[in-house]
Amino acid sequence: MREALGPASAQRKRADLGWRRTVVSMREPSRSEPATRGQLRASGYVSRRIKVELRDNLLQRLRSGTTAFPGIVGFDLTVLPELESAILAGHDLVLLGERGQGKTRLMRTIAGLLDEWSPKVAGCEIHDDPYAPVCVRCRTLAAELGDELPVEWLHRDERYTEKLATPDTSVGDLIGDVDPVKVAQGRTLGDPETVHYGLVPRTNRGVFGLNELPDLAERIQVALFNVLEERDIQVRGYSLRLPLDVFLIATANPEDYTNRGRIITPLKDRFGAELRTHYLTDLADEVTLIRQEATLVAEVGDHLLEVLARLVRNLRESSSIDQRSGVSARFAIAAAEGVAASALRRTARNHDHETAVARTCDLAVVLPTLLGKIEFEMGEEGRERAVLEHLLRLATAATFRDRLSGLDLSGFTEVFAQGGLVETGDLVPASDLLSQLGTVPGLFKVLSRLGYDDSAGPGQVAAAAEFTLEGLHLTRRIDKEIANGRAIYGAA
Repeated sequence: MREALGPASAQRKRADLGWRRTVVSMREPSRSEPATRGQLRASGYVSRRIKVELRDNLLQRLRSGTTAFPGIVGFDLTVLPELESAILAGHDLVLLGERGQGKTRLMRTIAGLLDEWSPKVAGCEIHDDPYAPVCVRCRTLAAELGDELPVEWLHRDERYTEKLATPDTSVGDLIGDVDPVKVAQGRTLGDPETVHYGLVPRTNRGVFGLNELPDLAERIQVALFNVLEERDIQVRGYSLRLPLDVFLIATANPEDYTNRGRIITPLKDRFGAELRTHYLTDLADEVTLIRQEATLVAEVGDHLLEVLARLVRNLRESSSIDQRSGVSARFAIAAAEGVAASALRRTARNHDHETAVARTCDLAVVLPTLLGKIEFEMGEEGRERAVLEHLLRLATAATFRDRLSGLDLSGFTEVFAQGGLVETGDLVPASDLLSQLGTVPGLFKVLSRLGYDDSAGPGQVAAAAEFTLEGLHLTRRIDKEIANGRAIYGAA
């Protein structure tokens, strides 16, 4: 899922997209690829409208059992069936949901249903179909050259365009405007070739994604009427009818209808479907999403990711949090990345050459830096950090009970019954923690429950041990004090 695309994964996606586009633009057509309209016709290529292409390719994936929307987590029984029906029906659609529910990620994934390669008239700004060009330039060339009309090939990545709707977006940005350079070259204002096409016509025969549609000024939304209904565009006073072939997807946040703007009724009516997204309801899906989207610079055990997943769930259920703004999936993703970074910092500061492994202490260090990602209720002013720490303790205790219930942990409590103390913190090396704890009966079973095997290194053993100590403290079986930023575990 992913806005439900996390920040790091979004950057990776755009970087990867840019790299692939560079490769595509430099790619020379192979000998087997038709280079003219005549060769294209001889090859048996059949042109399809964009919505037919998406429908055919989706049906092929559904029949073959191939994943139609890779990387989307937790929507299999809710959003995806509705999305599949909308695409099969050929409906332009709006994805409506709170922030961080994976709307943008889902929108970008739809472009993966396009054919990998598609022909266009060479040099055409709006990707004209060689069989049925629509712009003045390409129609003129087709009349002059006939089957010698040159053809280029587009990769599917070049057929997807995304625009973030902002209040300063203009009709010229989306649809087009007069190009003063072309006018200065001697063309008359009535010449259609003086038009500079906007993003929508430049996505002809492709998928156009419009993020945060309600932020678009109402007068600009009106400019999309013809695109969605008549499938053409109008530019200023030009007598120009340009039939477009575009699949349009928009995203919106529910409160945007009243707070920042709204989708005007006539435009809403022109969209064929409105799909509601949601936050993940299954804990395992939340963990899978965090693992999939986070860029982790150190090893983070599944038990810690589960703590973060439970924390996010607690935040979404807490009366102290403004639930109208929601709690984005990006919160847990950023938290996981911060926890991993804390572990890496520990190894660097201690000149430790072992693999960096995150521990429970890293959670408390990172979470205060994420307060800006949450909107608290007015009555919680000044208590934000306390609320977050309380919900973290609840998440840690729940994960401890779920993971280690039924285990005999008396070997851990016996260490403290004999007067022992264990001091830990975000800069305490794993070796120091383990030396304080000594040999503990039952530690191997704890490692096994947390997913570690016989080859677990010191960092992994320390991570398991510290998680157990924190769980025993939260279930009131041992005591814990905070001194100088470090936690000291002792007898209850």
